[in-house]
This record gives sequence, C-alpha cells and structure tokens, in this order.
Amino acid sequence: MPEPTEGATFRHDDWYAEELIDRHFVGCEFFDVDLTEALSRGATFTGCTFGTTTFNASRHVDSAFTRCVFRRCSFFDAQFTGCKLVGSVFDQCDLRPLTVDGGDWSFATLTGADLRGARFTGVRMREVDLTGADLSGATVSGVDLSGGQLLRADLSGADLRGSDLTALDPTEVRRAGALIDAEQAVVLVQTLGFRLG
Repeated sequence: MPEPTEGATFRHDDWYAEELIDRHFVGCEFFDVDLTEALSRGATFTGCTFGTTTFNASRHVDSAFTRCVFRRCSFFDAQFTGCKLVGSVFDQCDLRPLTVDGGDWSFATLTGADLRGARFTGVRMREVDLTGADLSGATVSGVDLSGGQLLRADLSGADLRGSDLTALDPTEVRRAGALIDAEQAVVLVQTLGFRLG
C-alpha cells in the first residue's frame, strides 16, 4: 500500500483523466484542480478540502471522501459507485447531473443543493442534511434516509420508491407527483397521524 500524502496543497494542477488507484490523501487541499474524466478506484481522501475543483465526467469506484469539504466544485456527469462520503459537506457545488450507486453518504451536508434529475440508488444516507435541496425529478430509490433532514426539500416528481421515508414530514416538503410504493404510503399516513383500520 502506498504511503499517504498528508497536508499537501495542490493548486491549478491538471489531473485530466488521471487514474487515482489506491491513492491516499489526508488533510490535503485542492484548489482549481482539473479532475475532468479522472478515475478513482480504492482511493481515500480524509479531511480534505476541494475549492473550485472540476470533477466533470469523473468516475469514482469504491473510493472514500470522508469529512471532506467541497466548495464551488463542479460534478457535471460525475459517477460514484460504492463510495463513502460520510460527513462530507457540499457548498455551492454544481451537482447536475450526478449518479450515485450504493455506498454510504451518511451525515453528508447537501443543504440547498440543486439535485434536479440526480440518481441515488441503494445508498445509505442516514442523517443526511437535504434541507432546502431541490430533488425534483430525481431518482432516490432504495435509499436509507432515516434521520435525514428534509425540511423545505423539493421532491416534486421524484421517484422515492423503496427508500426509508420515516424522517419525512410530507407537510414540510414539495411533493406533487412524487412516486412512492404502498409500504411508504402507510408510513406517511401514520406520520400524518392517521390510523389504518
């Protein structure tokens, strides 16, 4: 296993189509780094900061970005498969279109994020902060949203089937046309205080 890179600062670096295989970064800073079409596999970024970094069309497989901060970064057409983003913060990032399949995004902060049309499938997102996020037309299926903050989120036209909606107060979100399954309907009816006879 290669030695981790610790405390380094990268500025204006061109990592276009770079392959980051089993690389490890701890407490590093990335500013204006171009990671367009880059591939990370088995890479770990712990407590790193990314500022105006470009992740467009990048692919991330079984990688971890734990307790990282992303500020004004672009994720156009980025894909995360089986990745861990526990406790990471996204601030004023361009996240469309984004595809996330599996992995763990628990405790991530996506406050006010524009996630229209994004795809989250089979992801663990316990206690995620989606306050004020726009998930209209998004696919959020088979996702564990238990304990999540969804106040003022826009779920209009979203496909929510198979996701844990126990933390969702349907009176506090936009929900017109959102798609749910029968089991979720029972949960939401009970949330509203109804009893099923």
